[in-house]
Amino acid sequence: MTIVCLIRHGETDWNAQGKIQGKTDIPLNATGTQQAVQCGAYLAASDWDLIITSPLQRARRTAEIINKTLELPLVEMEEFAEKHFGDAEGLTFEERALTFPDRLYPNQEDNSLFSERLATGLKIINDRYPDKRVLLVSHGGVINALLGKLSDGEIGSGKTRLLNACLSHIHFDQNNWVIQNYNQVSHLEPSMSER
Repeated sequence: MTIVCLIRHGETDWNAQGKIQGKTDIPLNATGTQQAVQCGAYLAASDWDLIITSPLQRARRTAEIINKTLELPLVEMEEFAEKHFGDAEGLTFEERALTFPDRLYPNQEDNSLFSERLATGLKIINDRYPDKRVLLVSHGGVINALLGKLSDGEIGSGKTRLLNACLSHIHFDQNNWVIQNYNQVSHLEPSMSER
């Protein structure tokens, strides 16, 4: 069975300020770097076969820091880059609510195309790495969209606030992806998981 541990990247300054990032390529801050170190230490207690990462630097750097401990093959996949939120990128929640109360952000990536991109990515993982244990470092929007799709909307986008550096586990069983758990932060120091 293919097992995937979805890891949200560590914190950035924009996360700390409540700004939506999307495709804007923001680096990790000091807290995010420390969260990635804690992820690596925790994940070293289990066997993993490879790390896949979004190409955006906040995810890639999180993956690289984790991999200092694990020393696994590192694969970049564009399919797991964050959704492009168009004109809303760089705005806080309050600014978005005032400017776009209908949450229809001009120039954002189409939801159905975003969902197709993520489904393609999961298929690639399952086809290329059957029965492997895969770490996938990505973004809150990506992971929430995957959780929403796999749970038929029970959790995920609009319902679940994923914390930076949280872990969520899914596995491929009898031709379906199944959620094992989500938004796990017990591996982080309390001060790092309260953000």
